[in-house]
Amino acid sequence: MNPHRTDGSTVGPSARLAGTDPGIPRETLAVPVLTLLFHPDLRRVGDRVVLSEIPLGREALVGRQEPEFCRPGSATGGPLADRHVSRHPLRFQPAPQGGVVLHVGESRTRVTADGDPVLTARELSAAEVERGVVLVLSDRIVLLLHVLRSLPAEPAERFELVGASQGIVRVRWEVRRVADLDVPVLLRGETGTGKELVARALHESGPRRNGPFVGVNLGALPPSLVASELFGAVKGAYTGSVQGQEGYFRRAHGGTLFLDEVGEAPPEVQVMLLRVLETREIHPIGSQAPQRVDVRVVAATDSDLEEKVRREQFRAPLLHRLAGYEIWMPPLRERRDDIGRLLLHFLAQELAAVGERLRLDADPETHTDELWLPPGLVARLARYDWPGNVRQLRNVARQLVIGSRGLPRLEVGPAVERLLDESPAAPVPHDSSTEIPVRRPEEDAGFRRKPGEVPEGELLAALRGHRWDLQAAARALRISRTSLYALIEASPNVRKAGDLRPEEIARCWEECGGDLDAMVDRLEVSKKALGRRLREMGLG
Repeated sequence: MNPHRTDGSTVGPSARLAGTDPGIPRETLAVPVLTLLFHPDLRRVGDRVVLSEIPLGREALVGRQEPEFCRPGSATGGPLADRHVSRHPLRFQPAPQGGVVLHVGESRTRVTADGDPVLTARELSAAEVERGVVLVLSDRIVLLLHVLRSLPAEPAERFELVGASQGIVRVRWEVRRVADLDVPVLLRGETGTGKELVARALHESGPRRNGPFVGVNLGALPPSLVASELFGAVKGAYTGSVQGQEGYFRRAHGGTLFLDEVGEAPPEVQVMLLRVLETREIHPIGSQAPQRVDVRVVAATDSDLEEKVRREQFRAPLLHRLAGYEIWMPPLRERRDDIGRLLLHFLAQELAAVGERLRLDADPETHTDELWLPPGLVARLARYDWPGNVRQLRNVARQLVIGSRGLPRLEVGPAVERLLDESPAAPVPHDSSTEIPVRRPEEDAGFRRKPGEVPEGELLAALRGHRWDLQAAARALRISRTSLYALIEASPNVRKAGDLRPEEIARCWEECGGDLDAMVDRLEVSKKALGRRLREMGLG
């Protein structure tokens, strides 16, 4: 058998996932998958099952005792096996245009899909499944229904990159392919996606591993000092220099130099960088004699360097030199199936820092109903779009741990509540009339106002006039929903659902007889966010 795929990735026996049907061609595989984002037995987080029946026109059953969820790359695993999940399975059936229909049927398992209860059945569109649908079973199990398009084998090395999503597996293969080659590497992707981790992996997996790894953020250096910081300077080269300066290139001699935010390099420094890459020689500021350097350059950027080239803000020859090989880092919203693993990883780190690491070591055999980590919180984190990517998730984990220090159960503080309640990821629309539609790009042209042009009185009138429907209020004000969130955050007269005390919500729920619309009118907060708070309190 040819061990290479047409897309260049290597495959082998370990590439198969449990449940993959041999009748589906591996090269064109695109099947729904369920990945465990949370399980009371935290060792199960990250296990997954391929719903291979669905592309073949058959239904897949998911219940307490079936099917087996396996660790990626493993052929053995186990069922959900949680007593709160019904023995009568949920049924997943194929829907037109690549969607999936979730039937509750005879199952007594309480199910929510992206925060909305599923009472009988729910059709999930192909777009929803593509983005990833967060399913919560009996307030105990959190699953992500998503799609896998290929099953590449995992390289033996993980390079300290947490996760098993297709995106992060691809990055591991890229590192393995290029680590031992003496070519410059350009890491591209949004901020916070882990580019420095990959740079270190390239260094530690290559022949320069015994040399220094030196990192410098070009965006953090004053423009007047970038050249001397990179290439060094001789004594007296400029006013105030009373001694020579070695520079980052000399410090990285025999190893790797990581140039973060390389797109921010000033034009004159770009010329000098190009010369170093071409000649492997540096000219310290104030010196006429070149110095030979043996350095592998790994650069990173979240900028559109091609656009900067078109605007003559970045030199095309330098881009071509830096991009001896490119690795693109996937944003966290495109690897939602890794959120459970990443969250536990960061929580463990932060708990260890405050001396509470044992919080995550509860014995799963006790079948306790009191979980330190609330499954509902994991579901909310998985639905968020993470503009700050993995770095932002790490910061949220730190906020949660410190805010819950010494408490018997993890609690969500105001900062995280505001993040998740008032800035949720825009949902993918489905047939339900209650779903908030996604704002189309062409609608942006209708936003003719800046947030600063909206007075406080008009903001309040729009929110009250549309009964705190944020999408409708933003449309009426002719601003984007993101701008509306910013106005709400800055306003001293607008409360957010995350600001409400539990006892205030409970009292209002009782006085309004559980009528959510009446509660919204009285409390004056977002209906969607208030509904989420009610479900978390067991009142929804």
